[in-house]
Amino acid sequence: MPERSSRRRVRTAAATVTAAVCAGAAVLAGCTGGPDGTTGSAAAPRSPSPSPAPVWDASPASVAAVGDSITRGFDACSVLADCPEVSWATGTDVGVRSLAVRLLGASKVAAHSWNHAVSGARIAQLPEQMALAGKEKPELVTVMIGANDACRDSVDLMTPVADFEAAFEASMRQLRRTAPEAQVYVSSVPDLKRLWSTGRENPLGRQIWKLGICGSMLGDADDMGAAAVERRNTVRERVVAYNGVLRDVCARDLRCRYDGGAVFDYRFTGEQLSPWDWFHPGLDGQARLAEIAYRAVTAAGPPA
Repeated sequence: MPERSSRRRVRTAAATVTAAVCAGAAVLAGCTGGPDGTTGSAAAPRSPSPSPAPVWDASPASVAAVGDSITRGFDACSVLADCPEVSWATGTDVGVRSLAVRLLGASKVAAHSWNHAVSGARIAQLPEQMALAGKEKPELVTVMIGANDACRDSVDLMTPVADFEAAFEASMRQLRRTAPEAQVYVSSVPDLKRLWSTGRENPLGRQIWKLGICGSMLGDADDMGAAAVERRNTVRERVVAYNGVLRDVCARDLRCRYDGGAVFDYRFTGEQLSPWDWFHPGLDGQARLAEIAYRAVTAAGPPA
């Protein structure tokens, strides 16, 4: 009994000493003492955590482009021919001032940009293009695809929305395998019905359309009957659905930025359409696409 009492007095004395030390040093170290003599740190002020580095770089040093005939500059320089030098994405033409020219400077475009778009391509071909783009290790990849999925001989042949979504998801996965940190700028699909409305004012354009350009929208261009109107509206609705897919899939990737529908909303005039088919963008149209892309890529945040 006396021995236990002695041990208890020792523990009490130790706790008292600890409390006294902590009380004197609290201002400097914030220590605490418990009845068992342990000490620890109180809520000492901490340095704020560093802000995470921004995911989006508004000044990428290289650009790769994927997509269809618009990105290849089809019918912009001559009839039924690609003209990649005037491409809105990677062209070198001084009048167009492509996105690559605006970001990199004209002297660096040839060495630091690549155009893997293919005229006539649909979303099903995009994973292959993404694989090629990824091998370049670009800091930015531009995507403009979907017009050919809606531009078919008939509305029944348009790419189903679910298939369009699956192919775009596969395309993004393909890119991430080889270029996990590449940024992606996704353009909305242009409003094909507005292009029809603008281009049909040109008699020569209407004659060229009869050769089979985008039959689902441009076929029987002067027909304003109920069936023709419904057909064009169906194509437009499909384009709207494709743009919804591009927006939603892009939103799930931290390094992807959709244009907010800017290209779809843009009101192309006759001066901005190809003088050979009155449907694809001409030189001025390519320049307008470059402006839209540059604004979206260099903005502080994604378009609303």
